[in-house]
Parts: sequence; structure tokens; C-alpha cells
Amino acid sequence: MALPLILASSSPFRRALLENAGLSFEAHAARIDERAIEAPLEQSGATPDAVALHLARAKAVEVSERYPGALVIGSDQTMSLGSRVYHKPPTMEAAAAHLLSLSGQTHRLNSAVAFARDGAIVWDHIAHADMAVRTLTPDFVARHLARVGTRALQSVGAYQLEGEGIQLFEKIDGDYFTIIGLPLLAVLKELRRMGEIDG
Repeated sequence: MALPLILASSSPFRRALLENAGLSFEAHAARIDERAIEAPLEQSGATPDAVALHLARAKAVEVSERYPGALVIGSDQTMSLGSRVYHKPPTMEAAAAHLLSLSGQTHRLNSAVAFARDGAIVWDHIAHADMAVRTLTPDFVARHLARVGTRALQSVGAYQLEGEGIQLFEKIDGDYFTIIGLPLLAVLKELRRMGEIDG
């Protein structure tokens, strides 16, 4: 019997991307402390790309050590505006501050993915999306957050592009999968190359 493909994530969004692509897989969240891994990287001046890639690799490796022989997909995403790296807002007030800081600016989503087997990385990749936010007023942000509620706290940018968050933008340069947090076209291409899915 073929070993299962495993997604090292509890994210319903990433799971839905793989399900919609017709992949057969299991999902097991990585048992890592993301903030403990991230903090020293950021303090040492690591780029947002490097942070995302390091976390994606750490997730894939940790789960692959628990499921010997299985191919494990780990992914992570950072969001940056200039030198500032954003984290999920802990409160609705923080979400409002996030959105107002993005107003009239173009921020970048850095989506990393890594494959691991038996504790070793076998492939990794990073993709970007540049997100131009229209000019937002504090009143609009307050009304927007009142409508979307605590869903704003589930993503690093305090928005869900697949929902009302789309109203925040005037231009997007990047593919949908990268924005959601899993560069799916690159993942599928590598899975075909490895013979893991029908090519």
C-alpha cells in the first residue's frame, strides 16, 4: 500500500486547496512553536522569505519524523511591508491598526513550501504576491471589521481575500494559491516530477 501524502498543517484553507485539486492526503499539524523559531530569525535580520522558508521546512521535518516514509508538505507564509514583518493580529484593535498601516501601500505575501521525508528536506520553493491596498479611512476599517468579525484575526494581514477582504484592494500581482498560502502550481509540478501523483 502506498504511503499517504501528508499536509503538515491544520489550516482549513490549505487543506481545501489540496482537496479541490483532487489529491488524496492526510493532514497532521506540526508540533512546533512557530514564534520561538521565528523570533531569533527576525532578530538576526533574516528576510521575510527566509523566515517563511525556515518555518515551512521545520513543519515538514517535524511531521515527517513522526510518519516514516511518508512525503510531507510543510508551508508557511510571511507578510512584509518594507522591512516590517507582520504577524496575526491578537485583537480587533490590532487588526484595525494592521489595515490602516497597509492603506495606500503595496505589501508582499511570501509563501514558502517544503517537502520532507524521514526528517530530511527533499524540495522547497517560495512564491510571492504583491498586494496593493486602496486608501482606507478609519471609519471604513471600523465598519469592515464589524462585518467580518473575528475572522480578521485568522490571517496575518487581517483580511481574507476569498471573502470581504477583496474590497480592500485595488491591484493584486500574484496567483490565488500563493495568496492563500500554498503555491499550488509549483507543488503539483514537483509531485508529478517525483511520481507522487498522476502526470
